[in-house]
Amino acid sequence: MSSHHHSHQGHHHGHSHEVGHGRAFVIGIALNLAFVAIEAAYGFIADSMALLSDAGHNLSDVLGLAIAWGAAILARRAPNDRYTYGLRPSSILAALLNALLLMVAVGGIVWESVERLIEPAPVMAGTMMVVAGIGIVVNGFTAFLFMGGHHDLNIRGAFLHMVADAAVSLGVVLGGFAILWTGAGWIDPVLSLVIAAVIVWGTWDLLKQSLRLSLHGVPPGIAMADVKEFLAARPGVARVHHVHVWAISTTQNALTAHLVMPQGHPGDRFLADTRHDLKERFGIDHVTLQIEIHAPHGRDRGGECPLDHGDDHPDHHREGHNHGGHPHDDGASHLAP
Repeated sequence: MSSHHHSHQGHHHGHSHEVGHGRAFVIGIALNLAFVAIEAAYGFIADSMALLSDAGHNLSDVLGLAIAWGAAILARRAPNDRYTYGLRPSSILAALLNALLLMVAVGGIVWESVERLIEPAPVMAGTMMVVAGIGIVVNGFTAFLFMGGHHDLNIRGAFLHMVADAAVSLGVVLGGFAILWTGAGWIDPVLSLVIAAVIVWGTWDLLKQSLRLSLHGVPPGIAMADVKEFLAARPGVARVHHVHVWAISTTQNALTAHLVMPQGHPGDRFLADTRHDLKERFGIDHVTLQIEIHAPHGRDRGGECPLDHGDDHPDHHREGHNHGGHPHDDGASHLAP
């Protein structure tokens, strides 16, 4: 005997921040495109590898902003029969693609910088400093537009790109001053390598988190042991099994779990309170709970889930695996948060 409960009360999809950042994306993309054109032109004029590296990095960020904006728009698409979560997962893919784009940009910067170290060239340090100074203003202002979106990995990726760009531009200004002071041309390619290191440092966490979410890993900040302990401690729960937690988007997390409750179905109030507490304590806002009165078909075997084993495990050949891999023999009602 089982029942699924899914409640839509208080279900927050995080759309407001996506809508609110639409203007930020437009302004950020326009400003950075204009700056990339200026920086690349003066990079060639000044023969500055640092400026050209920063221009390439900024160009990748323009593409990154466009991807993030597109994902924010797609995330507002309503669910349908083909995409039952809508297109919200696109925000995860956008964050991952942004991180990968930055890593590709780093590879290009390092390659060109090493070549410049091998064959040094004179640099117009004054021009380099002025253009990079403009970059500090442009990137700093764009980062400011995205300051309120840290809870969204997609928006956070855009913010980190702009902060990194502002820091890089500051480094280019300081490098130009050092070249003027010492006359050492090698400072320019070395500065480019430092820029590459800064980008990797700022992007690594974004890459790890977006990759984890794209593989349906447990979202950062949620400890599975704590979630299971919380569910097991609910009144009337004898055992918890088949627990899965994953990210629907960069702002929404989901959970499915089986609760064995020998005393019978606890009622809708229990389910609503459990959903509310999962939202407040763990940030899980889409919850599906299956209530079981006894071990299904007498072969629960301690609550192991077929998903916990490889595809060659015998359970995959003997058991159906619908809705998380669990055989259902009766009707189900959905109460989704």
